[in-house]
Amino acid sequence: MSQRTERRGIHVDQSDLLCKKGCGYYGNAAWQGLCSKCWREEYQRVRQKQIQDDWALAEKLQREEEEAYASSHAVHSQSPAGHASLAPFSKFEEKKTNEKTRKVTTVKKFFSPSSRTASKKETQDGKTPSPSISRHASFDTDQVSKDFVEFLKNFHKPGREIHKHCRAFLVNMSSKKDLSADELSECVQDFYQSLADRLMSHFKGSSESVEQVMDQVEKYIMTRLYKSVFCPETTDDEKKDLSTQNRIRALHWVTIQMLCVSMDEEIPEVSENVVKAITDIIEMDSKRVPRDKLACITRCSKHIFSAIRITKNEPASADDFLPALIYIVLKANPPRLQSNIQYITRFCNPSRLMTGEDGYYFTNLCCAVAFIEKLDAQSLNLSPEEFERYMSGQASPRFSSSEGEWVNGAQGVGVTVTNPVLAQLNHNLELLSGLCRQQEAVMEAAQSLQADLLSWSEGVQREVQGILEKYPLEIKSSKVSAIDANNVDNENLPSPIKPQVFAG
Repeated sequence: MSQRTERRGIHVDQSDLLCKKGCGYYGNAAWQGLCSKCWREEYQRVRQKQIQDDWALAEKLQREEEEAYASSHAVHSQSPAGHASLAPFSKFEEKKTNEKTRKVTTVKKFFSPSSRTASKKETQDGKTPSPSISRHASFDTDQVSKDFVEFLKNFHKPGREIHKHCRAFLVNMSSKKDLSADELSECVQDFYQSLADRLMSHFKGSSESVEQVMDQVEKYIMTRLYKSVFCPETTDDEKKDLSTQNRIRALHWVTIQMLCVSMDEEIPEVSENVVKAITDIIEMDSKRVPRDKLACITRCSKHIFSAIRITKNEPASADDFLPALIYIVLKANPPRLQSNIQYITRFCNPSRLMTGEDGYYFTNLCCAVAFIEKLDAQSLNLSPEEFERYMSGQASPRFSSSEGEWVNGAQGVGVTVTNPVLAQLNHNLELLSGLCRQQEAVMEAAQSLQADLLSWSEGVQREVQGILEKYPLEIKSSKVSAIDANNVDNENLPSPIKPQVFAG
C-alpha cells in the first residue's frame, strides 16, 4: 500500500529551511524563520524602537510631574490664609512628586549604556572581577585555556592581542550575569563580529584563517561561560525540556512504518548506523562548545544518510532524511534537547548556522523538533480517534503473527508490515510461553515421581512385614563353655593362688 504520498505532514520543502527574508541563508524556528544576520538586524531594530518609546514615555512622565509640581506650588502661594490647613497635604504632594521624579530618573538610567556596569561596580565596592567564571575551574576548562594560549603563540603579537581581548570580554561578561539570555547572546555575538572584523583586516581577507581563529575563540569563551549561560534561570528552557521529553515519551508507540522511514533495521549495517546516530544525538548534551554540539548533530545526520543509502542502494534524498531524523529523535529522546538547541542558537558562531552542512543539519533538527511538537493523526495517516487512544494508552499497535506483522490495534485488521524490533519481541514472548509450558510439564512429572516413590516405599514396607509374619525369626540358645573345658590336663593344674592378709 502506497502511503508515502499521503503523509504530507512529514514533507518539508527545502525553501522552507531558508531565511524568510530571502537572503539565501538557513533560517531557524527560534528566530521566527530568519537567519542569524537578519534576526540580529530585526532584534536591534525592535530594541531600538522600544528604547525610544521608553525614553519618550519617561520624558512625558517627567513633564507631567513637573507641571503638577509647579501648579501645586502656585496654588500654595496664592492661598496664604489656608497655609496651616494645607501644609500637611502640600508636604504629602511634595513627597509623592519626589518619589515619582526618582522613578523617572531610574528609568532613564536603566536605558543608559553604562547603567548596568555602574550598578554592578557599586555593589562590588570597586573590586575587579576575575576573568575566570569560577575559581574552581574544571580540568577541561584549564586544558582549553592552555590549548588556546598554545594556539595563539603561532601568531606572536596578534595572538597576544586576541588573548587580551578575550580576557577583557570575560571580565566584562562576569559583571553582566543579571542580563537576560537574549542580551547575553547579543553581547557574545557582538564580540564575535567585532573580533572577526579585526581578524579579517589582519589576515587580509583570508576567511579560512579567520574561521580557524574564531573556532578557537569560541571554544575558549564558551567553555568558561558555559555554566552561567547554558539553560539560565531567566529563561523557560528547562520547562521546554520537560515538555518535549514528556511529548516524546507519549509518542513511544510511533513506529518506523508510520513515519515512512526508508530504513530497514533488519540489515546489520543499517541497525549499526541507527545505534550510532542515537548515540551521537544523546552525546550532544555532554559537550560544552556550540561547535562540538553541532558536530554531534552532523555525525548523527551522516549516520542517518548512510542507513538510508544502504537500505535503498542509492543516495538518500532530503525527503528521506527528515522522517528518519524524526524517528531517531523519538527513539533517542535526547536529554535537555530544547536547552541545547537554544544554546547553539544563542552562542554559536553565526557563520556556521547560516551556511554549510552544519547549518543544514541543525535547521533540519529544529524542523524535526517542531514536527514532533505538532504531530497529529493526519501526519501519521491515522484517524483522530485512533491517535487519541494511542496517546492516552488505551490502545497500541499490536501483532497478529510470529512473523512480526503489525496490525492496526484499533481496527484489528489493516495494513501489515514487518517491524524487526517488535517481531523479535513477539518471538521472545513465544519462547517464554514455551518455557512456561515445559516448566509445567516438568513440575507434573516431578509430582508424579514423588507419588510413585511414596507408593513404592509403602509397598516395600508391606512386603517386608508380610515376610516377617510368615517366617518369624527364631533364635536358639546355646551352652557356653569355658575356653579350657576340653583340656584333659586340667586336673593336674595347681589350685588358684588366694590372697593372704598379713597382720602388721
